Amino acid sequence: MRITILQGAFLPVPPLRGGAIEKAWFRLGKAFAREGHEVTHVSRLCDGLPLHETIEGVSHVRVSGFEATASSLVLKWRDFRYVLRARRSLPQADILVTNAFWAPLLVRDSSSGALYVHVGRYPKGQMKLYGLAKRLQAPSEAIAEAIRREVPGKAYMVKAIPYPISWDLEDVPASAGREQTILYLGRIHPEKGLCELVKAFADLPEQLRRQWRLDIRGPWKESEGGGGKGFLENLKDLAKSAKEAIRFLDPVFDDGKLRKELGRANLFVYPSMAERGETFGLAALEAMSCGCPPLVSGLDCFRDFVQDGGTGFVFDHRGGNVIMNLRDKMADILSKPERLPLIGNAAYKQAEKFTLETVSKRFLDDFSSILSAA
Repeated sequence: MRITILQGAFLPVPPLRGGAIEKAWFRLGKAFAREGHEVTHVSRLCDGLPLHETIEGVSHVRVSGFEATASSLVLKWRDFRYVLRARRSLPQADILVTNAFWAPLLVRDSSSGALYVHVGRYPKGQMKLYGLAKRLQAPSEAIAEAIRREVPGKAYMVKAIPYPISWDLEDVPASAGREQTILYLGRIHPEKGLCELVKAFADLPEQLRRQWRLDIRGPWKESEGGGGKGFLENLKDLAKSAKEAIRFLDPVFDDGKLRKELGRANLFVYPSMAERGETFGLAALEAMSCGCPPLVSGLDCFRDFVQDGGTGFVFDHRGGNVIMNLRDKMADILSKPERLPLIGNAAYKQAEKFTLETVSKRFLDDFSSILSAA
């Protein structure tokens, strides 16, 4: 097959600035190429990357894009301009995968490939506009259901295929030697529940706060998807009551460094409040692949791989006092640390279902089914 992957306007590929979608499709493209398919990956030109290069059999084409911004209207306008440029670089193909908002509307040449829309954000009405799409693919069952509710007449076009883990699995990491650390890795943004996390940790019983530390690591700049310097400073002000027990660390995007971080922590926390933003929660799955049990909010997208008390922990972010709910859940977990290695092992076993080999085969089978139907 000839497969083109058209990425969005704001992050580069390879994923030098992170990004779950960019990380996933960068790995998937290489997996498709290893199976003998002709793969072209179109993405943003920035960070010193060349206009054209080949990486592990994948032909990379880059187009001038834009920095992200907090304004959704500006984001849409910039994405529109980017897709206009990018469509001139699309080769003839059998399948065109895209997560760019405007691509399903602006790319109308069928020679570019059957339109395979990756819905990497919660649908907000745009599915009704994607009449040329052959597939509406979601990374989780929760998002697939949201798409079906939006376009019930096209339910047959909707399919859930998850993201693959960002690296190849190694043996189950040892639980010995881990630090008494709770780790958050991800964008430092209001929708991630970080204000609630800082307040909940600061409100833990003093004995637990003396024994444990909370590390918050991730990008805060708006250009990298963060909430900006003002939001970061607000978090630091909230954390003052906990003194040295809460640390704010610089982001890391290198997979080796990320794995090292996850290998040293005893608990990973991802308290996202983004009911209409979170679609999968790759960061939590990455933690599980390193034997680090995750504590997540009750967002539906986490149900595909996190079971409370089984492969991780879940707190109620919808009912009652959210901060109190998170604090009580953390207190219960931290007061019984002997459970963490057992749940970390179960989390690792669950992560084995999301290897690159398994997920890439599901995509290739789906591509083939679309072309056979055509």
